[in-house]
Amino acid sequence: MVSHIGLVGLGKMGNNMRARLRQGGIEVTGYDPRPEVTDVATLADLVAALPADRRVVWVMVPAGEPTRAVVSELGGLLSEGDIVIEGGNSHYVEDQTRAEELAANGVGYVDVGVSGGVWGLENGYGLMVGGADSDIEALMPVFDALRPEGPREEGFVHAGPVGAGHFAKMVHNGIEYGLMHAYAEGYELLAAKEGLIADPHATMKAWTRGTVVRSWLLDLMVRALEEDPKLAQLDDWVADSGEGRWTVEEAISLAVPLPVISSSLFARFASRQEQSPAMKAVAALRQQFGGHAVKSAG
Repeated sequence: MVSHIGLVGLGKMGNNMRARLRQGGIEVTGYDPRPEVTDVATLADLVAALPADRRVVWVMVPAGEPTRAVVSELGGLLSEGDIVIEGGNSHYVEDQTRAEELAANGVGYVDVGVSGGVWGLENGYGLMVGGADSDIEALMPVFDALRPEGPREEGFVHAGPVGAGHFAKMVHNGIEYGLMHAYAEGYELLAAKEGLIADPHATMKAWTRGTVVRSWLLDLMVRALEEDPKLAQLDDWVADSGEGRWTVEEAISLAVPLPVISSSLFARFASRQEQSPAMKAVAALRQQFGGHAVKSAG
């Protein structure tokens, strides 16, 4: 069983994960380019600090090229029997490619979808894991230290072989898109009914206990309104980090209807448009066929 791991990437989540692992009795050697948070100077130093019998390195850096670069470097530093855990939000098809590359040197690969955000240190992290049975069994002390307290099946799943962890996290995040947008639309409707709804924040707070729409996301919505009652400090520009797009792409490939998740993704795209060419076209068409009123630009 593994009791000492390396952790690459000590940002908001990685730093909190290091702390929770240590609280759970797992020894952690962390590496980050920022000297104020790292335990060692280089990735090679991190690998050298790990037990020689089975070295385990958890990679917690942004998906895409940063992850590819770190995993590639680790492939040249690790050897047969070692394991790389990829805990970012990578596309699951990349996991399968990386696993094949590492397997050429006998290095195992495990992909883990991690949910919990900045609250994971206190509440634990939901973990969706993909990989070989033997690797997962060896890593269970690490997963048990990170997951929420309570029954293992509530907050942890060995979803399947390599790629299954990030596929499950992709779907999880697609659902998250839809849930967040539903709460946001509800808030907007409450706020629009001035004179009848005295306090949208109080109304949504009342939903957090006993109702069928209660959830942690609703709790966070209420918290945001407590900090900024009219959300006046925020712009309506909303990013997407990839998982929502991949979820919709998989749905198209498999002919699975996802109207809610798709709409929430497209709403994020709309939030980033200063002006909508499509809505200009709609206005022009209404003017053409019906002589309906339009507003001039500016």
